[in-house]
Amino acid sequence: MGHLDHATFGWLTPALSYAMACIGAALGLRCTVRALDATGRSRRNWLLTAASAIGTGIWTMHFVAMLGFGVTGSDIRYDVPLTILSLLIAMAVVGVGVFAVGYGRDRFRSLLVGGLTTGVGVASMHYMGMAALRLHGQVRYDPVLVALSVVIAVVAATAALWAALNIHAPAAVAVASLVMGAAVSSMHYTGMFAVRVEVTPSASTLPGASAMQFIFPLAVGLGSYLFITSAFVALSPTAKERAAYASAERLTEPDDRAVDVAPAGFHPSSPSPSPSPSPSAPQAADNTAGAMGTAPSYAYPAGPVDGGPGRA
Repeated sequence: MGHLDHATFGWLTPALSYAMACIGAALGLRCTVRALDATGRSRRNWLLTAASAIGTGIWTMHFVAMLGFGVTGSDIRYDVPLTILSLLIAMAVVGVGVFAVGYGRDRFRSLLVGGLTTGVGVASMHYMGMAALRLHGQVRYDPVLVALSVVIAVVAATAALWAALNIHAPAAVAVASLVMGAAVSSMHYTGMFAVRVEVTPSASTLPGASAMQFIFPLAVGLGSYLFITSAFVALSPTAKERAAYASAERLTEPDDRAVDVAPAGFHPSSPSPSPSPSPSAPQAADNTAGAMGTAPSYAYPAGPVDGGPGRA
């Protein structure tokens, strides 16, 4: 039986793989939180981003850890199509889980279905990645440890989806991401400890690509995707921030719907005429009296008044 080394580069690959798992979990949780606050096409896009982030983080974690995997007495190669298929499976099954949570009406049932589907899918991704392994010998597994790794994957996936539903504060999301990274790493190394390799010495060339030829460039590319997507999510305004911006714009813009309403019988005043000579005092008094509805007063000339016929 060949000797298995899970850390040929020391603690570098375990530490980097754990970091990738934490970044993927944190990004996926933030995207899921954004999705739950959104509607329509925006919710769908956030859920797709969450699925790709978590799936990519788990896959990158697995194969970064595999960079440190070695078997005494045999070289290691990877089947490229199976390796890529394992990546697609990771994103697809995580997508089923986050969409079940994002659109499910019964959250408890959605959590159970999503956690079970995602956990089994993540375990399938792990063992499909192991099936892509090419070496001189035969790979066997301890069924007890395999079952334990599947249980860990289901529990970790359910916990991640529960955190997406219930944890919204950035600090709490960071803590949940650290726990999720530890759970995913535990699942991976539990599955790796289940591996037994019976080496068959051979001088023939193994098919497939070496880790440095294929796995390392792909892992670097996917890690870059995670960092770029993290920056995009961090700079994207939340639903509350967009609502605040819209409210501020409504307050600063003039309202074209406003209409001046004048009281009934009101007519705009015409331009004032040019000044004219003021009327004499008697005429002014007559006009004022007529305007007030009283009898006009008259001025009589001074001196005796003719009383008319019949007066002395």
